[in-house]
Amino acid sequence: MKFHAPLAKATLLKRYKRFLVDLRSDTQQEFTVHCANTGKMTGCADPGFAAYYSTSDNPKRKYPHSLELTETQDGDLICVNTAVANKVAIEALEQDRIPELSGYQTQRSEVKYGTENSRIDILLQDQDKPDCYIEVKSVTLLEQGQGYFPDAQTTRGQKHLRELIQTRQQGMRAVLLFVVMHNGIAQVKPAAHIDSKYAALIEEALAHGVEIYAYRAKVSTQEIILTEALPFAER
Repeated sequence: MKFHAPLAKATLLKRYKRFLVDLRSDTQQEFTVHCANTGKMTGCADPGFAAYYSTSDNPKRKYPHSLELTETQDGDLICVNTAVANKVAIEALEQDRIPELSGYQTQRSEVKYGTENSRIDILLQDQDKPDCYIEVKSVTLLEQGQGYFPDAQTTRGQKHLRELIQTRQQGMRAVLLFVVMHNGIAQVKPAAHIDSKYAALIEEALAHGVEIYAYRAKVSTQEIILTEALPFAER
């Protein structure tokens, strides 16, 4: 996924009210940008980090700029716009860069399914195969060299796992796809120390045949592209 226009660079000052981030430009001008991320963003939005933002030409937007990437003191780029993970996954499927999920004729997004009023991120269909339901999650939490998901307790994520389990029980493929959006992460595991219920549901999902894959998204200021599978450890 290429950015439509070059991202501008600034220095991150603080994040607050969940969706707002204050930045400082090279000319020392301070301004506020929108941040499309509902998580805690632990280790992704520290004061002093470099920040890269896009600008919308929509005159109705209160905040014309959107935070896209941050850069840690170690030089690792992180995509903090969680909406990008789905776009990167869809592009990778269209370009057949996820071998485990290749060979389907059609691809749809945001399809209603399940008993808990959910929408699946991606639905793959083929007349010769069972339907394949794919839930996409963006991974950005890095602690002591280990990548984790989630970065906060997530009742929504728990719901998605229950829906995937039910989907698998009905004879269809059910897939949880972790898209790693932090260049410093080399392995993913559930964050049991943050959300023990989610970690337990991961084990239950695997026991029921839900497939779990982790893929690295190489993050740069020009594009974000899925490149390679990473190890996933259930505990």
